[in-house]
Amino acid sequence: MINRDLLEKYNYPVPRYTSYPPANFFTEEFGPADYLKAVDESNQWNPQNISIYIHIPFCLKMCYFCGCNSYALRQAEVVEAYHKALIQEIKMVTSRLDKNRKVSQIHYGGGTPNAIPTEYLQEINELLFSTFQFIPDPEIAIEVNPAYLTFEQMTGLKKAGFNRFSLGIQDFDNEVLDAVNRDKAGIPVEDIIAFLKQDSPQMAVNLDFIYGLPKQTAVNFAKTISKAIELKPDRLVTFSYAHVPWVSKIQKKLEKEGLPAADEKIKMFEAAFSLLTQNGYEAIGMDHYANAADELTVARHNKQLHRNFQGYCTRRTTGQVYAFGVTGISQLEGVYAQNTKSIDQYIASINQGELTTIKGYSLTRQQVVVREVITELMCNEQVVWSDLSKLLGSSAEEIKKHTSYNPELLQQFADDGLISLSDEKIQISQQGQLFIRNVAASFDPLIQAGQTNYSKPV
Repeated sequence: MINRDLLEKYNYPVPRYTSYPPANFFTEEFGPADYLKAVDESNQWNPQNISIYIHIPFCLKMCYFCGCNSYALRQAEVVEAYHKALIQEIKMVTSRLDKNRKVSQIHYGGGTPNAIPTEYLQEINELLFSTFQFIPDPEIAIEVNPAYLTFEQMTGLKKAGFNRFSLGIQDFDNEVLDAVNRDKAGIPVEDIIAFLKQDSPQMAVNLDFIYGLPKQTAVNFAKTISKAIELKPDRLVTFSYAHVPWVSKIQKKLEKEGLPAADEKIKMFEAAFSLLTQNGYEAIGMDHYANAADELTVARHNKQLHRNFQGYCTRRTTGQVYAFGVTGISQLEGVYAQNTKSIDQYIASINQGELTTIKGYSLTRQQVVVREVITELMCNEQVVWSDLSKLLGSSAEEIKKHTSYNPELLQQFADDGLISLSDEKIQISQQGQLFIRNVAASFDPLIQAGQTNYSKPV
C-alpha cells in the first residue's frame, strides 16, 4: 500500500523526463539548418546505433483523453501526400547518415498508425530495410488501435517486418470507453494476440491502459487488469492520465463526465501494481510492466535500461533517435529537434526540399551530465558515482557540481524511505519507485520552486 503521508508530501508536479531538458525548454531559434548540422555531427556522437521514429498523426476517431499530437483523418489524397512527404523526408535526412551505423529500433506512433493503408507502412519499412544495416533482433514496433485492426491488416503488418505490437486497449469496460469517445476492439483481444503470435515465435505484444479516466473505479480497473493478465501479453503499460486541458483542449470534454477523485486514482494504481507483480510481471520504471523473460526485465536486473520519447528500451536497442513526420522529436546526443505541428505546412515544405524543424535545443556540457544522472535514476533506479565518472570522463565531485546536488534534500528522501544513500551510490527503494521523478528533479538545475506546468507522479 502507498504511504498516504508520503503521497501528500511528494505528489506535486514534476517533469516526466522523457528527455532532458524537457520539451518545454525547446526554443524556436533552433531551425532546419541547425538540425542538419547536428545530423552531420551525430555520425561522430554516441550511441552509434540509429533509432527511427515515424509519426502517423491521423485518427479515425478522436479520444477525449488524448494528449498526443493527433488529428482527425483527412481525405485520402492528403494521407497519400503525407506518406510521400514522409518518404522524401526520410531520404533527405538518411542520405547524411553514415551507412556503417546500424539501426537498432524503429517505432511508429501517433495518432493511429493503423489508420492509414498498410501498404504505406510497408513502403516506408522497405525503404529503411534497403537503406541501412540492422543489429541482430532489432525492435520494429508499431502502436495500433485494436478497434480498427483486421486479420488482413495484421497479416500485412507482419509481412512489413513489425515484431512488436502495442495495442491501445485503455480499458476493457465499455462504459469507460464510451465516456472517453473510444471504440472497443473490433476483434476479441485474445484472438488478436493469438493471430499476431501465430507462426511468429519472436512476436511481442504490449497492452496499454490508462487509469484516472471518467467512470473508472479501483474495482472495475482491477477487473480490466485481471483480464489483461489472463491474456499473457509480454508487456503492459498503465499510464496515469494527465489532465492538461491547457495543452490538449479536447480533454475539457472529460470534465463534463467527471474525473475520479485523487484517492480513487491512487487505489487504481495500487490495484494494478499488486495484481501485476503478484502474477509474474515486474515493474519497469514508472508505468511499465514486463514478464520475467522479457528483454526489459533482463535489462533491469543488469542495470542496462534506457529511455526515450517512445518509452523504455535497453542499452542494446537504444540509439540516437531520428524522427520523421509532423511533431516528431529527434533525440540526438547533443541536440533535440522538433518538426512542425501543421500537416499542410509539413507536406508543402518537404515537397520544396526543406525540412520543417520549428524548434529544438542544443545541450550544454552541464546538461549532458545532468541528463545522464537523471537517466540512470529513471531507468536503472540508481546512481553509482564511479560508473558515471567513467562514462562522462569527470570526477564524482565535478558531476555533482553540474547538478543541483543537495545533500540535505537527499537525506530527507532517505529519511522518508525513498532512497538508500551512501558515498558510493544512491539507490531508489521499492517505496521510492512511485516518486522517482521527485528524486530525479532534485538534480535538475532548470526546475524552479513552485513550477506547476507538469503532471503529478500519480
